[in-house]
Amino acid sequence: MEKHIRLGILYDFYGELLTEKQQKMFEMYYNENLSLREIAEDMNITYQAVRDNIKRAENSILEYEEKLEIFKKYKLRKQKLENLIEEINLIDALNSKKQKILFDIKSIIEIQ
Repeated sequence: MEKHIRLGILYDFYGELLTEKQQKMFEMYYNENLSLREIAEDMNITYQAVRDNIKRAENSILEYEEKLEIFKKYKLRKQKLENLIEEINLIDALNSKKQKILFDIKSIIEIQ
């Protein structure tokens, strides 16, 4: 998964654990697609301060996922649920076929 997309997804899981300043800069950079210079001007701080804060936020988010694995577990649960839905659909299809077979058998019995 592309780093930018992965960080955006992980931010949804762990963003609240960042400082307000990191959250704001992260959102401006990743969600609003502002450059580091634009963020620095908007927040009246240096380019380097913006870069450092965003880098710390990225590292924090990646560390949280490495330790907690919430996103990894989410993806696993989602895949298992999708598999269950497929199985349920197969069971429904088999039940429909079973009903048709039973109807056909009853029709044959009635003919005799």
